[in-house]
Amino acid sequence: MTAPLRAAVVGVGHLGAFHAEKYSALQNVELVGVVDSDTDRAKAVAQRLQTQPFASHRDLFGKVDCVSLAVPTSLHYGLARELLERDIDVLVEKPMTSNLLEGRALVESAERRGRILQVGHLERFNPAIRALRDIVTKPRFIECHRLAPFVERGTDVDVVLDLMIHDLDIILSVVHEEVESVEAVGVPVLSESTDIANARLHFTDGCIANITASRVTMKQERKIRLFQSDTYVSVDYSSKHVQVYRRRLVDGQATIDVEERDIAGDALFDEIEHFVEMVRTRQRPLVDGRVALRALEVAEWIRSRMQSA
Repeated sequence: MTAPLRAAVVGVGHLGAFHAEKYSALQNVELVGVVDSDTDRAKAVAQRLQTQPFASHRDLFGKVDCVSLAVPTSLHYGLARELLERDIDVLVEKPMTSNLLEGRALVESAERRGRILQVGHLERFNPAIRALRDIVTKPRFIECHRLAPFVERGTDVDVVLDLMIHDLDIILSVVHEEVESVEAVGVPVLSESTDIANARLHFTDGCIANITASRVTMKQERKIRLFQSDTYVSVDYSSKHVQVYRRRLVDGQATIDVEERDIAGDALFDEIEHFVEMVRTRQRPLVDGRVALRALEVAEWIRSRMQSA
C-alpha cells in the first residue's frame, strides 16, 4: 500500500469543517491538521476529528501534500499562491479569486510549479448534474434560478461571484461554444455589493442562457432547465431530482415520454475524493484552474455589463 496522502484544511468555518470531515473519512488519507484564524474553532474541529489545530497555513509547510482552502475570497489568491510555491497541491473554494487578474496569475503559478490546482465548483459533482452528460448534447435555451435567503457569509463578494458563478460553470460545461454577448442587470439590496442579478448570455451557436441569482429571497431554490431539439430537462440541484421530457413519434403521432430520477450522492465527498486522486496520479482535475478561469472571465463580463447598465 502507498503511503497515506497528507492533507489539511485552511479555514474551518461552515464549509471548511465539512472538507475536513470528508478527508478524515477517506481511505489512505491522513488529515494532518486544520487551520483557522479563530483558534477556538480550529481546536474544536481538530478535537472532533482527532487531528491537530494550527494557527497559520505556514505551519503546514513540509508537513502536507495537499490542502483545501476555504477562507474568504479576498484571501484566496495570496494563500493559494504561497501554498503552490511551497509545492503543495491546492483545492480552493469558488470563486477561484476575487478578480480575473489574480485568477490568471494563480493559474500561471500552478502551471509553473507543476502543481494541482482544483477549484471547488461543487455542482460539477452533483449526481443530478452528472446525469446530464448523456442527455444534454446541443442545448438551445437554458434557464437557471439560484435563490437564497441573506446570510453574512459570502458577502465579501457580490452575488455573481458568490452564487451565479456555480451556474456559469455548469452552463459553460454543456455549451461547447464561445459567449458572443452579455446583457446583465444587478441591484444591491442588503449589502454594499450586488445582491440580486440577472444575466443573459448569447453563444456563437445561437444558444441563449438566462441566469438569475439572488441572496435576498425568502425561499431557497437551485434549479436549471435545459431545452434542446425534442428534449427538455429540469434539474433541482438541492433535491437531486431530474425530469426528462422527450418527444418521439409513434405510428406517425407525436408523443411525450417522461422520465423522472432521484439520484443519491455526496457531491462534496466526491469532489474531495477526485482531488485526492488527481494529486496521487498527477492528472488534470475536472475543474482545474484553466476551466475555472473561463467561468471567472464570463463573471467579470457580467459584472462590467451591470456597471454600465
